[in-house]
Amino acid sequence: MAPESPAGESPSRGKRADAQRNRQTVLTAAAEVFVTSGVDAPIRRIAAQAGVGMATIYRHFPTRADLVTAVYRHQIEACAEAGPDLLARAESPLDALRQWIDLFVDFLVTKHGLADALQSDDDRFATLHAYFLDRLLPVCAQLLDAAVEAGEIRPGTQPYELMRGIGNLCIGRDDDPRYDPRRLIALLLQGLQGLQGYQRPQAS
Repeated sequence: MAPESPAGESPSRGKRADAQRNRQTVLTAAAEVFVTSGVDAPIRRIAAQAGVGMATIYRHFPTRADLVTAVYRHQIEACAEAGPDLLARAESPLDALRQWIDLFVDFLVTKHGLADALQSDDDRFATLHAYFLDRLLPVCAQLLDAAVEAGEIRPGTQPYELMRGIGNLCIGRDDDPRYDPRRLIALLLQGLQGLQGYQRPQAS
């Protein structure tokens, strides 16, 4: 039996925990660097941000494609997990939907260079769009359904339509600092509510 560390952990288990912490640290640092410098940022800059050696990054992510894919998946998961949590904590389903859309917009507008990466021939990028839809469409649908049930928005909006529309409104934000997609997205949400706000029909 392997000797245990003073904290009661076996050395191998402690090493696995350290490796997992390092991996999460690298993912967080890479996401921050990608926001300012794009997905082609130098690996040494990511290593400096994470406070680890470049060898640590390459041990977890042998290629840049591996790193970009992992960051993208990590942030998709964070956005997906936020939906039910917001629905449980927000003052109303509509408020939860608004907050989730803010997170979704943050996710979209900070992906400098990701669109080009996704159009590459790398198979790892080829599955990301499907993964994106598989994880986020059900969350968006849950939030929309809750807001409709509460009588806060009109029925009939499909989650794919909403997410695609928001994505289209975010295009061009990097090229024009005068353009704020959030203003138009706020108008889009007002449109979902209707001019006077949708009132749920009373049960007969």
